[in-house]
Order: sequence, then structure tokens, then C-alpha cells
Amino acid sequence: MNTSLFELFKIGIGPSSSHTVGPMRAALRFTRELASANLLEKTAKVNVDLYGSLALTGIGHGTDRAILLGLLGEAPDTVDPATVEAKITAIRSTNSINLCGAKTIPFTEAENLVFHRNQMYPDPAITSHPNGMRFTAFDNNDTILAEEVFYSIGGGFIVSEAERTAPTHTSTRKVPYPFRSAADLLATAKQHNLTIADLLLANEVALLKDSTVSINRPEGTSSPATNDRVPHPSQSHRNVWDEQSSQRQTATPPQSPEARIKASILTLWRTMQSCTQRGIEIEGILPGGLNVRRRAPRLARRLENEGSKDPLAPMDWVTVYAMAVNEENAAGGRVVTAPTNGAAGVIPAIAHYYMRFTEGADEAGLIRYFLTAAAIGILYKENASISGAEVGCQGEVGVACSMAAGGLVAALNGTNAQIEHAAEIAMEHNLGMTCDPIGGLVQIPCIERNGMGAVKAINAARMAMHETGDHKISLDQVIATMYQTGLDMQSRYKETSLAGLALNIIEC
Repeated sequence: MNTSLFELFKIGIGPSSSHTVGPMRAALRFTRELASANLLEKTAKVNVDLYGSLALTGIGHGTDRAILLGLLGEAPDTVDPATVEAKITAIRSTNSINLCGAKTIPFTEAENLVFHRNQMYPDPAITSHPNGMRFTAFDNNDTILAEEVFYSIGGGFIVSEAERTAPTHTSTRKVPYPFRSAADLLATAKQHNLTIADLLLANEVALLKDSTVSINRPEGTSSPATNDRVPHPSQSHRNVWDEQSSQRQTATPPQSPEARIKASILTLWRTMQSCTQRGIEIEGILPGGLNVRRRAPRLARRLENEGSKDPLAPMDWVTVYAMAVNEENAAGGRVVTAPTNGAAGVIPAIAHYYMRFTEGADEAGLIRYFLTAAAIGILYKENASISGAEVGCQGEVGVACSMAAGGLVAALNGTNAQIEHAAEIAMEHNLGMTCDPIGGLVQIPCIERNGMGAVKAINAARMAMHETGDHKISLDQVIATMYQTGLDMQSRYKETSLAGLALNIIEC
């Protein structure tokens, strides 16, 4: 196990983890490396070259803006979305950029930020990853000071060319319960009489205690924001879990490692709640030119007015929650990558479903949900891909659906075997899903697709919990199938906007 829950679930900005968060992190890393090598003062010019999916859909995904922000020294988890427009405007109006806030150099996007739309990989002779980018720094004599190629491999993760081509080696991260497959995960949990959630919590505690491991975890706060409550129908037939009183955090930061991990998870959850609330409250047209209207506010008002007499109203709310998050993502707002931005609505939608519509929902169940969903996401990240440019949307919404299905079973106190089964069912029925965003924007079909993925996760969880005995297809088998299907898929169906809906729907 090489990946942490807090690397799968990351606070950032929209609209894309692979095309916004990843490139921003790459640009920031490059400028920081210049500074650490004492090359920043010598730098007179920086060129950025984008390839493959980044070049083909980068404008719609905000890759250009992300690169500029990263060069400025901004990070996805700390940049204020409200200040982004002013920062970008300043760069474009002055044709200059202040590298890492320390060295101002000329910068014109037409010359210094190039989209190579006819070249899939940085080195056309070598098949690498379709989200490649090259950063080059020059001195006053146009001599290269530094050059580095990065790949945005999905979910905001980046690797350099050296890291990509390095020999596979055993992780230096030491955890008490390592696992490489779902079979490993189930066997280890059974051997030690643990739930999957308890197993991953123990691993996260070990990573927290290891001073050699650097993971950016959000700090737990003393109490939840009282204005982060998300609209939901009243349900007089049961006691609705009180979100405010349940957050049992004191005025002092949590002391034990377990408490610190749980507090950080709850910070992620509150960020998701805030995102959902903004998505339900803010109306208008999404940016990008497709003139897509935000629909979540209208749908939420309609459901509130109709009440909860319809037995399927909870499913309608799940759709609203998922769409609200992805409309906020499409607007470039603050979101939690889960495991990608394009699929960021599924995990919070099912968390809302659990908290609002299930008997006995509590904070402990919510923690089980996130821990278990992360364990499943780690299996996909380390054995397949969560990159739409590499395996299509089955690697984004499909993986999120699988994570949410297994997580929901855990929240409902299902068995480890039922968790594995639910995750398998969810992915089995997302196999082959393409990534064909119209206009290169994370809007159509992405927003609705999150709603469909969330509803499908509930169905998968219910099916698994109603089953008894073994099932024919294992989670490991379906993960391997997903990955191979993605590799076999033509590149024009993988986040290039060259086929599918992107080709057959005329942009207006």
C-alpha cells in the first residue's frame, strides 16, 4: 500500500483533478525546484508545453489557468477561488508573471504556453501517459537552466519522467496491514479480525506517526461550521441525526493519532458539505461557452416544495447532491477530489444519503464510510488507473461509484465480504464508459453522470447486502478488466473530445 486516504481525498479547486489540480501542482513543483537550486534569480523565461489530453481539452478544463497559478506559487488546496480571476487577469494584462512570488519575468501565453494538439506524448517516439507537460527555464542568453517533464496521472497525482521510468520497487512506507489486492485486503482483515475501516485507520495512524512520510492532511477544527447544513426534507417518521451536536470535537485539537485522523476526515466532509451547499444555493450559467445552466438549485427547491411523500424522493436528493457538487466543480469552486474532480459528486452524495435517509446514521458510520471508500480507491489507484485520459470515465465516475458502494455497506455495518461485493457490482456496470466531454468542459455529460453514478452506488450496496454466499466475479477481476478495457479503448474516447458526444453534439 503506497497511497493514503488523504492523497485520494484532496481539497482543491475545479474543474478537473488531472487537468487543473495536477498541472497546478506540477508548475508549483517546478518553480520550487528552481528556487531550491538557486536558479530562480537567473531565470529569464519559462516555456510550458502541453501534450495529449492536456493539449486537446486543456482550455475547457482550465489547464492554462492552472499552469499560471502554479507558476505564481499557488497550490490547489490553499488558493482562494475568489481571487483566481484577478490573478489570471493581471498576468494576461501585463504579459508577465511573478514566479513563486519572487521573480517577475515576461510571459505571453501564445509564446510561452503551447498546446501541442497533434502530439500525444512529450517524446512522440515513446508511449508514456496522455497527460504530459514539459517545463523549461532559460537564462538571459536563452540557455536552458532546467527542464522537466511531468505527467498528471489522475486524481491530482503527478509524476516526473524520472519517477515514471524508475524501476518498480517496494514502497518505503511501512504500515501494519499492507495490501496489494482486494484478496489481500480481505485475508488480512480476516486474519486480524478487523473491519476494512479499522484496518485502514491503523495504516493511516502508522503513516501519521512516520516522520519520513509527508502527507498533506487537512487539520481538524474544533467545531463544524453551523452554516454548512445542506437542505433536505424533514422526516418525522424517524429521528434525523443532528449534524451539529454529533461533531464531538473539543476546543482543543485532537490529541491521539486516531482522533487526529478522524478529525481530518471530518474536515474533508465539512468541505464537501460546503461545496454541496454552494451548489444548491448558487444559480446562473456555468463558464465555458456551452451556456449550461446550474440545475441543482431549481431541483432542490422543487423537492423541498413537494416534500417527501414520494418513496423515491431520497434518490432524487442523491441526484441533486451529486449534481450540486459537480456544478460547483465546473464553476472552478472549492471541491474535494474523490478520487477525481470529474467524479467529485458521487462520494459526498452517498455520504449525504447515509446521514439523511438511513436509520441510526452517526459520525462513526460516516468515518467507516470514508475509510472503506478510500481502501477501495487505493486498489484502483495502485492496480489500474483513475485517469479519464488513460482509461475513460470508468476510471473516474466508475471508480467513485465502486468506492461509494463499498463505503455505504461499511457505514451500514455490512461485512467485509459484502463491501467487496458491492464495490465489484458497482464497477461491473460501469465497464467501458467513455470520457467524451462536450467542448472539453467538465459539464456534459459529466454533471449528470455523477448523479447516475451515485444512484448506481446505492443499488450496488443494496444488492450486495441482500445477497448471501459467494459471487462469481471478484473485485480484483473487475479491476483488472476495467484497466484492460481502458487500455483497449481508442484514445479519441478518453478525454480528448474527439469522439462520442463531443463529436456528435454541435456546440451552440
